[in-house]
Amino acid sequence: MTTPTVYEWAGGAEAFLRLTEVFYDKVLDDPILAPVFAQMSDKHREHVALWLGEVFGGPSRYTDELGGYPAMLSHHLNLGLTEEQRSRWAGLIAASADPAGLPDDPEFRSAFVAYVEWGTRLALANSQPGATPPPMAPVPKWGWGEAPPYQPVT
Repeated sequence: MTTPTVYEWAGGAEAFLRLTEVFYDKVLDDPILAPVFAQMSDKHREHVALWLGEVFGGPSRYTDELGGYPAMLSHHLNLGLTEEQRSRWAGLIAASADPAGLPDDPEFRSAFVAYVEWGTRLALANSQPGATPPPMAPVPKWGWGEAPPYQPVT
């Protein structure tokens, strides 16, 4: 039996688009995050869904269509994000998983939240004035870590 990717287990592109829809509706109502995203383009939700999909083992659409890691990095440079904003972003996206209908098994949520914590901490560091992150890197590929999903033997 082949272990599915986190992307496949989540439900593919549709699942990550639902997640970003639910999440950014929360962001726009949040006093800490709304100012950061006030000028968000109408494609922002879709772009973040493509990023997350690629990170979790889906197609490389963010890289192929939007420029991959260098493009994502460029969106964060010199933003001067705060720890409070980072923490709120991480908390709101985790809280969006249930209403978006993402899997609720502990293995999926562990992989999902682990990436969110890692990625938001990296974005926070890269957003600071004077930060010099590497200009080129691959899009991270996030998997199950230590606990792949339970799949009953059939």
